Amino acid sequence: MTQTIAPRAAATTTGGVAFRVRVLLLLLLAVIGAVLAGATPASAHAALTGSDPQQGAVVSRAPTQVSLTFSEKVAMSDGSVRVLDPKGKRVDTGKTTDLGGTTYGVKLHSGLPDGTFTVTYQVVSADSHPVSGAFTFSVGAPSQTSVALSDPAVGGGVVGALYGIGRYVSYAGFILLVGGAAFVLACWQRGAGVRPVQRLVVSGWLALTGATLALLLLRGSYVGSGKVGDIFDLTLLGQVLQTKSGAALVSRLLLLAAGALFIAVLFGAYARRDEADVTDASGKDDGSDKGGVDAEKRDLIFGLAIGGAVVAAGLAASWAMAEHASTGIQAGLAMPVDVLHLLAVAVWLGGLSTLLVALFRAPAETQIDAVAVRRFSRLAFGSVTVLAATGIYQSWRQVGSWSALTGTWYGQLLLIKIGLVAVLVGIAWISRRWTAQLSEAPRTKAMATAGAKAGRTAGATALAELRTKQPTKVPANSRDSSSEGSDSTDSDSRDANSGGSNSAGSNSGNSRRAAQLARQQAAVATARQKRLRDADPARAGLRRSVLAEAGVAVVLLAVTTVLTSTEPGRTEEAAQQATSSSSQRSGPLSLKLPFDTGGQDGKGTAEVTLDPARVGGNEMHVFVERPNGKAFDVPEVKVAFTLAAKKIGPLPVTPDRIATGHWSAIGVQIPMAGDWEIAVTVRTSDIDQTSVTKNAKIG
Repeated sequence: MTQTIAPRAAATTTGGVAFRVRVLLLLLLAVIGAVLAGATPASAHAALTGSDPQQGAVVSRAPTQVSLTFSEKVAMSDGSVRVLDPKGKRVDTGKTTDLGGTTYGVKLHSGLPDGTFTVTYQVVSADSHPVSGAFTFSVGAPSQTSVALSDPAVGGGVVGALYGIGRYVSYAGFILLVGGAAFVLACWQRGAGVRPVQRLVVSGWLALTGATLALLLLRGSYVGSGKVGDIFDLTLLGQVLQTKSGAALVSRLLLLAAGALFIAVLFGAYARRDEADVTDASGKDDGSDKGGVDAEKRDLIFGLAIGGAVVAAGLAASWAMAEHASTGIQAGLAMPVDVLHLLAVAVWLGGLSTLLVALFRAPAETQIDAVAVRRFSRLAFGSVTVLAATGIYQSWRQVGSWSALTGTWYGQLLLIKIGLVAVLVGIAWISRRWTAQLSEAPRTKAMATAGAKAGRTAGATALAELRTKQPTKVPANSRDSSSEGSDSTDSDSRDANSGGSNSAGSNSGNSRRAAQLARQQAAVATARQKRLRDADPARAGLRRSVLAEAGVAVVLLAVTTVLTSTEPGRTEEAAQQATSSSSQRSGPLSLKLPFDTGGQDGKGTAEVTLDPARVGGNEMHVFVERPNGKAFDVPEVKVAFTLAAKKIGPLPVTPDRIATGHWSAIGVQIPMAGDWEIAVTVRTSDIDQTSVTKNAKIG
């Protein structure tokens, strides 16, 4: 019965852990799939907020250059902006220039024909994300165009998906590396010698290093052609190394080299020192983190803490200096806040992952104690506090308004993230309740220690007993051979050799049986110890709640990864307003402007109609009436349009007289949408005239 119960108990426990791990992996894959399926191909963090000529505008003469204004600084090279005529032929010089601020321009060739022109652009925003788009304008009048933009969207396709996965893995690796090391140093120093904990932290380092190398290779194709074949293009790699993003990735690799040294010391010299401190002179483990901490160990802890903090802050800064925090308003404050935010996330979620491993995978003789769990509970509370404070600031900075919080994809993702954090905090509160109830009774602890000792000594004891009870093989003719003297020497030698051979075979068989018995007894001791450990309901409840926290954390990390590659709500809302102001058509416009020239019979009303009141060509009519509503035959009427916000105008228009009191003009050009001032000048005699104005939104 003993030989069958122990393996079943061990198999049951191992199977339960494997099942939970498979569930977490499936959840992770499902979240990544949903995220990648729902994400837009190109997540632009800089938006086109204006252009000259404006999108959809109809200009009377061909411009000498096309300018584009973005919401933030962008990286632009020659060929980033292309202007194509109605036949698809390039009409730009190919050389882009910085016109100041966030405006960039490209010169056009002279002698351009009338028709619709297409402007395409592909740039990289200041926070490292690719931006692409296109718009049209017309010279003279709109026309058919043969331009077809069939190139894949920048930042999308297979390369975009791989880049997104690389970003997720890099964040996950950072969290496991930093959070796991912080958990060991601050909460559970004995964990430095626990193999599952070591594997977790080393896996984080490997994941972050591999993902960083992959991002460095993918970067050139990600912001450029989007082709898989360009991933290993060394020319593109050289260009990437000259950019801010490339420098950040290289800096991360250098810091990871220092991180490897930190891991070697933590799980090498420090783990051996800690193991020596918790073992007394008789070789008995006191099972506690307390006592025995000498000056040398304190110095080692201090050095590891300082070095680890520097490496962790540097790794976090490699994101802050190249992404969201590095652009926009208050960038000087946003970058250190972002570093604190990332460190708080890593300490909380990485420590949570380490606690999960300690509860499920740590050997029974080195199980985590209540003191370490309480330490992490306090550390996690502080991390959540920092996370909330820095998150509120970042949300205000990136969203900016309530409308952007609910009306943009970034704002909606932020609300989902806030909801997940709230769920995670709620489960953590349940974990704190289990932690408060967690206890280690002396009897249970003594039994666990005895079980561990029994498991370690079972094999040695069994083997020793078997060796001391070996039967002696005596040859049948031994007595006769002793009296025969030299004549029986050869016979004695053969019998002795035969007996020795049988004895060796017997010893070999007994050794195998002893080893098998030792393994069985060790399995029994391990199963008994696990049952004693899991008998505490508080510990079992803590394991369940921490497992639930880890599941929510997986989803939270996926949402955060998408959030960092999504256009901020503030920028998206500004782009939407710019687009709507340039493309919205208000329909026919009608304004009535009373006038009084001051002379005899000088009062009346001028009604101006503009159809369709949009950017481009419009048809204008002016109707002049007397106060009694009858047509007023005046000598002259003039109209002027001024857009003060853009310092455009006044643009004079002299309508033709159609009939008594009716003046008209065809093809009135409105170059840009906005709040225009319309001035009407009416002359009622040779010396009496006046100008009246009124503002109206056109476009």
